[in-house]
Amino acid sequence: MRYSVKAPAKINLTLDVLHKRPDGYHEVEMIMTTVDLADRIDLTETDDGKIVIDVSEGFVPSDQRNLAYQAAELLQKRMNVKKGVSIYITKRIPVAAGLAGGSSDAAATLKGLNKLWKLELSLDELAEIGKEIGSDVAFCVYGGTALATGRGEIIEAIPAPPSCWVILAKPPIGVSTADIYKRLTLQNIEHAPTKRMIEAIRQQDFTGICANLHNVLESVTLDMYPEVRHIKEQMLRFGANGVLMSGSGPTVFGLVEHESRLHRIYNGLRGFCQDVYAVRLIRSTDTC
Repeated sequence: MRYSVKAPAKINLTLDVLHKRPDGYHEVEMIMTTVDLADRIDLTETDDGKIVIDVSEGFVPSDQRNLAYQAAELLQKRMNVKKGVSIYITKRIPVAAGLAGGSSDAAATLKGLNKLWKLELSLDELAEIGKEIGSDVAFCVYGGTALATGRGEIIEAIPAPPSCWVILAKPPIGVSTADIYKRLTLQNIEHAPTKRMIEAIRQQDFTGICANLHNVLESVTLDMYPEVRHIKEQMLRFGANGVLMSGSGPTVFGLVEHESRLHRIYNGLRGFCQDVYAVRLIRSTDTC
């Protein structure tokens, strides 16, 4: 038996860090939404009980370090499944980009295996399992648009933003999320306008959404990596309505209301940046 699942990327419309918790994690508050740039997860059931991963990109781990492997292994043990699975991941989401590619692969694997192995778990149950794999996995299980709190694993669904284009641009570098958080100074940060962003989304106010984009990690990454700052500056100069870095970076996204402006921004960025994508927001939560 075979099953295929899409694993869409996410962007952060807001990302706020409230304080450092006793367990060493940071308490966050962020609004995330999915975009139509997705990996593809192909699952083939096997009878030997083994989990085998193959990836289209050679630099992505195909062993226990891969979050999709961890998801399959955890679900198999938790549900006492005797079957195995062969997993092929076709990568389209850039790696170490602030777009939750690995987390989305894990979430898609959980959702796909739930159907392949006929487990009949709810999304809430899959999200609970996902929390044990990584902070973003629970959000990726649900997809859509949501407020994420705690260390990112407590998910409250909110309406989707109005339909628009999204330009994504990633410089040829990787960013360590742990390094960015270590350099973040909590005493003097300007906190994100989370409530105003939620209200703008509920009102379908595109201008308000662009005005309230905010990521407290952005200044840290921009200071460490001038190429990320350059992409943001150029995206604004080319005419994106609102521009922000996603996650801990290095990917920068621009929200674009009118398609007529899209091609100018895309072509301008492609002049100096190889990884540029023009995609749409996903308004439906059905990613299977």
